[in-house]
Amino acid sequence: MLTPHYNAVIRQDGEWWIGWIEEVPGVNSQGATRDELIANLREALAEAIEMNREDARKAAGAAYEEVAIQP
Repeated sequence: MLTPHYNAVIRQDGEWWIGWIEEVPGVNSQGATRDELIANLREALAEAIEMNREDARKAAGAAYEEVAIQP
């Protein structure tokens, strides 16, 4: 299975770097440097995906099937 990739829109805003993950609403972050921002976005994305997985599994109940979907 291919590992999905995500796109970040980033920019410097004064002394800070800010960014958003295009494909996942609400996943955004900031950092004092570009590298810090990218690390923060990776962490925020991983946390959001894990929370979404947990929510989906709870909503599905006891008997469910997981199917890999690629765009």
